[in-house]
Amino acid sequence: MAKQLDFLASGQIIPTALHQEMERSYLEYAMSVIVGRALPDVRDGLKPVHRRILYAMHELGLTPDRPFRKCARVVGDVLGKYHPHGDQSVYEALVRMVQDFSSRYPLLSGHGNFGSIDNDPPAAMRYTETRLAGIGDQAVLGGISEAIVNFSSNFDNSQQEPVVLPAQLPILILNGCSGIAVGMATNIPPHNLGEVVEGLIALIDNPDLSEEKLVEIIPGPDFPTGGEILDDTGIREAYRTGRGIIPVRGVAKTETIIIEGKRRRERTAIVVTELPFQVNKAAWIEKIAELVNLGKLEGIADIRDESNREGIRVVIELKRESQPQQVLAALYQQTALQTNFGAIILALVDNQPRQLSLKEVLQEFLRFRETTLTRQYGDELQQASDRLHLVEGLLLALQNIDRVVDILKNAPDGTTAKYRFQAELGISDAQADSILAMPLRRLTGLERQKLETEATELQTKIQQLETLLHNRQEFLKSLKKELRSLKKKFADSRRTKIRTGKSGDGRQETAGKKQDSVVKKQQTGDGKQETAGKKQDSVVKKQETVPMKKFSPPQMKEVSFPTPHTPHPTPHTPHPTPHTPHPTPHTPHP
Repeated sequence: MAKQLDFLASGQIIPTALHQEMERSYLEYAMSVIVGRALPDVRDGLKPVHRRILYAMHELGLTPDRPFRKCARVVGDVLGKYHPHGDQSVYEALVRMVQDFSSRYPLLSGHGNFGSIDNDPPAAMRYTETRLAGIGDQAVLGGISEAIVNFSSNFDNSQQEPVVLPAQLPILILNGCSGIAVGMATNIPPHNLGEVVEGLIALIDNPDLSEEKLVEIIPGPDFPTGGEILDDTGIREAYRTGRGIIPVRGVAKTETIIIEGKRRRERTAIVVTELPFQVNKAAWIEKIAELVNLGKLEGIADIRDESNREGIRVVIELKRESQPQQVLAALYQQTALQTNFGAIILALVDNQPRQLSLKEVLQEFLRFRETTLTRQYGDELQQASDRLHLVEGLLLALQNIDRVVDILKNAPDGTTAKYRFQAELGISDAQADSILAMPLRRLTGLERQKLETEATELQTKIQQLETLLHNRQEFLKSLKKELRSLKKKFADSRRTKIRTGKSGDGRQETAGKKQDSVVKKQQTGDGKQETAGKKQDSVVKKQETVPMKKFSPPQMKEVSFPTPHTPHPTPHTPHPTPHTPHPTPHTPHP
């Protein structure tokens, strides 16, 4: 007790209410996670860990024209200089910036095993190598300096790191982002670079551009794994409010395959060439096999993964009596061949989390890019003016070369010569220093001509920069020219197709009329089919006899955790009907 009183008297223990301390401490923790870990900045579209990885690689000189360097070296620099957290979290962030199935436009290039769409783990960081990709080097880090973006001290005040990178493109919506903070989450879909650039140019030309016109230019997300968006209603809702549900399904086609053996025979197969974004291919194939073994998915004879470096190819061999459209409909309904992408466009604006519409994201980026370009042009103007000042001093010295030589011959030291240059030639301190540092070869006629040419070029550059800084129309022309140049270098064709109009979740929709009868049968439960044969009718009937209720509740338990105060736990919740979208496990986590 005496020791406690001593601590109280010395101020080392501060009496406070527990609930007040918990509230204050948890708020500090929450803001630290929100600002410093989980949410991206709307300006450069990066979380702190990604920003630090890119800057560390820039400092290491790992440009696209340089050799690859071990990932362990990059991770070590990031940890030791900027990001005092776990090495695995940094390496995982680096890996995702390399994976072309995770990032629409990878900011890093990799050499080695960086994982696969089957969720195979990447090799250890001591084996893999990396360097900056072209878009990461030019469009994100291009021209970075303390004059263009703000820098701050790192965690131990031993280094300076950028608060934000001078991104020339809105990486936030080009590559998308997902993260879970405290009490909030973000899940931004990726988009096509060419469409986004055209949207930015349209906003520059018309700041009052309507959201409807903007959606015509940027029709929807463009996922790195392709796929097909079934309904643009969710897209429009997400673009308008910052939140929406986007149904996405894989791309499948029907092929006739030849099976070699004792007897050469033909079989119909469903070939899947694209999967929804963030779907694990290996887990999806295992799910199909499980459903077939349990008798919940009929009509499938075999399934093979023929994917290679050229792309995805999963062959689902059908039984002779099966109808491809019916099997495909069952795959859409019961597996992750169709999922819902829950879009949440949440990012940091002035270090505060904010849910944004698509137009607001583009406006915030343009505002940031204008500020960055203004600082860049101002810095270039200052450098050009300083250089012109020195060149003019050198030219003046060459015009009075005899006097300069006489001063140098008679001066007892460099300081005296410098003062005499300033007094007799009327030049500044910096000009006098440049004359003293001038090598003898500058006295030749050719060097003098080079200085005169340089002075003319500097004067022209200064005039151009002053025009850009003082004429807004010329400034915006320069910004649009920059965007078009980046589009020409890095844009590619759209990968994800988009259907227009509302079509629900599309799980019971197929390309042919035969499936319409299957849908009718599933809804009525009458055990009859109007257009398909009797054999297929029995297969569909078997599918209907396996109710979703038998295997859905365990999946619902995984995402719904009832508390002791909940009057009705999950198992008693009414089960969704067969046409309800598949439970959350097949939907990308927000």
